[in-house]
Amino acid sequence: MRTSFVSRIATPFFASLALGLAPGVALPAAGQSPDSSAHSSPAKLVQIVREATTQYIDVNNATAAGYGPFLGCISGSDHGAMGIHYVNPTLVGSGEIDATHPQALIYEPSNGKLRLVGVEFIVDSATWLKTHAGPPVLEGQSFLLIDIPNRYGIPAPFFELHVWAWRDNPQGAFVDWNNHVTCEGMQ
Repeated sequence: MRTSFVSRIATPFFASLALGLAPGVALPAAGQSPDSSAHSSPAKLVQIVREATTQYIDVNNATAAGYGPFLGCISGSDHGAMGIHYVNPTLVGSGEIDATHPQALIYEPSNGKLRLVGVEFIVDSATWLKTHAGPPVLEGQSFLLIDIPNRYGIPAPFFELHVWAWRDNPQGAFVDWNNHVTCEGMQ
């Protein structure tokens, strides 16, 4: 039985590691660079968020739907920014995660206007963990735990996931800080 396991599973697995390949990752097709397909189309979650939030390109629609500004413009300590979060307290308090209803919309200030750049999904960790064994996962993307104390002054640990659906992020669509977002347009 052990020989069968080694020959069927372990040997190909370790061979792929020796070649520098991650298990389950396909080799690029002939003439295709390894990451040319990575940027050919956005992730499914990015597409879902874009479709669900098109109506909020105009910030007036966001405020009419119950979103409001929270904490001002958030910029990174050494790079990038998040922007201004417009949070919907009803969605935050629900304890539910739905790809079509983000708890926060993120806007970048520019020349006296606000431009939608992304969203953030937020859920209180204690509420979530009462009915789930681990952090939320949305369309294959795991949420991060933000503990206390935190730079936002939020008095309870929470799970969060940023989705840069409206602004490209060179670090990735689900990374917190975006080097292509700035708070310099605040007036």
